[in-house]
Amino acid sequence: MTAAIFPLDNVGSFGVLCAVLGLLFYLKNRGGFWDRFFTFIPIILLCYLIPSLLASFGFVAQAGDGLWQAAKDYFLPAALILMTLSIDLKAIMGLGSKALIMFFTATIGIVIGGPIAVLIVGSFSPETVGGEGADAVWKGLATLAGSWIGGGANQTAMLEVYGFNKERYGAMVAIDIVVANIWMAFLLYGAGNVEKVDRWLKADSSAIERLREKMENFTLSVERKSTIPELMLLLAIAFGGVSLSNIFGGIFSDFFTQLLTAPDGSVSEQFGFMTGKFFWIVVIATTIGVGLSFTKVRDLEGAGASKFGTVLIFLLVAIIGTKMDVFKMAEAPMLFLVGFIWMLVHSILLIAVAKIIRAPFFFVAVGSKANVGGAASAPVVAAAFHPALAPVGVLLAVLGYALGTYGAILCAQLMQAVAP
Repeated sequence: MTAAIFPLDNVGSFGVLCAVLGLLFYLKNRGGFWDRFFTFIPIILLCYLIPSLLASFGFVAQAGDGLWQAAKDYFLPAALILMTLSIDLKAIMGLGSKALIMFFTATIGIVIGGPIAVLIVGSFSPETVGGEGADAVWKGLATLAGSWIGGGANQTAMLEVYGFNKERYGAMVAIDIVVANIWMAFLLYGAGNVEKVDRWLKADSSAIERLREKMENFTLSVERKSTIPELMLLLAIAFGGVSLSNIFGGIFSDFFTQLLTAPDGSVSEQFGFMTGKFFWIVVIATTIGVGLSFTKVRDLEGAGASKFGTVLIFLLVAIIGTKMDVFKMAEAPMLFLVGFIWMLVHSILLIAVAKIIRAPFFFVAVGSKANVGGAASAPVVAAAFHPALAPVGVLLAVLGYALGTYGAILCAQLMQAVAP
């Protein structure tokens, strides 16, 4: 981790990130040159890349120092509640089969991408992907497969299943963070230029457009000048929901931990993700928001519910950006090459299938992040297209958790078969 240049703690770093976001949005509203600038470089991409550079050069604390924990526990569930309380669930379900096709394509891309990367790098640098016993590199890469198909719980499960040397595990975590976050930067760039990308894909994005227009029309129909009581009610709903999500998330986590733990202390590999508190926090927060969408609370969209949710999403994007330390790539360059080739296979397969079935780029981005990023970043990427689409990211990410262990084991066995 890069040493901080300034003695900024998490609070100071958070203030700097807020200042960066404020400056970017101020410039975006200036017009003239800045209109052209932000047309070429989407603002959400800059909200991600600038914090990553600040963290890499030591100007702000990295997310691992505590910023991400706060963002994950407070901002993400609050954003999910605020951005789903006015959702049209029927319209979400009517987006069609292409969302699932692209999700499973993303999963397959990770499963086959690992062994292909090992095969390619092993052909000219066998020592990079070789090793025996607990030091066998394919065992470490199995933890990447668990993370990139499911999430942190699946990653930990693979670490225990294959018994990779924990002293070398840090390199795998670095590859996970850096490669996945560089790929996220490309997805956010695409989200900022989605119309151009969809034209190139010859995609039928009519269902997404209809949902977007329907939500925008609903917002306009109920929009009004916010009052202090309404804003306080939004605050209560958002962070009251965060509190409930954490309370019941802990209860469900403890319950399933006891249910799925065998007498020898091992946890079921297939359903281990259900023991994670964060998994339940995301599920419960989304359920609260969707449940409120069937009540009169839905009209609080007019007071700015999704706008406040969007502010939280941009804070999340900035904090996620600080997780990426570009200098980490110098620590194990050849292993990073494995990760980049792996992600390249994943992305090529996604784009090829999207081109064939004419799937909108939205499904490419969310299908990918539902695997590679999980519930922490899939709704963030989905919301970059439109706040109403955040639940799609959550639903697919939950599916990724369920498939993570199975896909990772298959990928690990394939990598073992081709490892030198």
